Amino acid sequence: MGEIALSQHFTLEEATRSDTAVRLGLDNQPDDATLDAMRAAAEKMELVRQLLGNDPLQVTSWYRSPEVDRAVGGTGRSNGHSSGWCIDFRMYEHLPARYRTPLEICQAIVASDLRYDQLIWEGTWVHISFHPALRQMQLTAHFKAGAPTTYTAGIPA
Repeated sequence: MGEIALSQHFTLEEATRSDTAVRLGLDNQPDDATLDAMRAAAEKMELVRQLLGNDPLQVTSWYRSPEVDRAVGGTGRSNGHSSGWCIDFRMYEHLPARYRTPLEICQAIVASDLRYDQLIWEGTWVHISFHPALRQMQLTAHFKAGAPTTYTAGIPA
C-alpha cells in the first residue's frame, strides 16, 4: 500500500509519525473528522511551503492521538496536536534553502498575508496552527531546564 496524500507534498505517514507511539505501542491514527482537519491544514502548509521558496519542509510533529499527546507532555487541548490542526516543522538542514532558521521562517510568515491561528517560534522549530479560529496569535517559547516552557507575545523582528 502506498503513502496516503494529505496534499501535494504532505503525507499521512509523515503527519502521524511518532517515535513515542512506536516505543509505547500506542495507536496514532486519526479519526475521520481529524483526518479532514489534517487535510485542510496540509493545504495551508502548501502555502507555507510556497512562501518559503517551495523548499521541502521537515515535519517534526503533527498529529498526536490523545494518548500520545499525554505521553509527550502535550496540552491535551482539542485545538492542539490531537485536533490535526497543529504542525511543528523546520527546514531540512542538509538542503539549501532561502529561510534557514526557524526564526527566519516565523518572520517570513508574519510578514505574509497567510492566515493562521497560532505561530510559535520554538527555538529549533516552528509551531503553526490552522485551527479555524485564525487568531493570528504570535508567541516566542522560552525553555529553562527543569521548568515548564513559558511564552511571550510576539515574534522577534
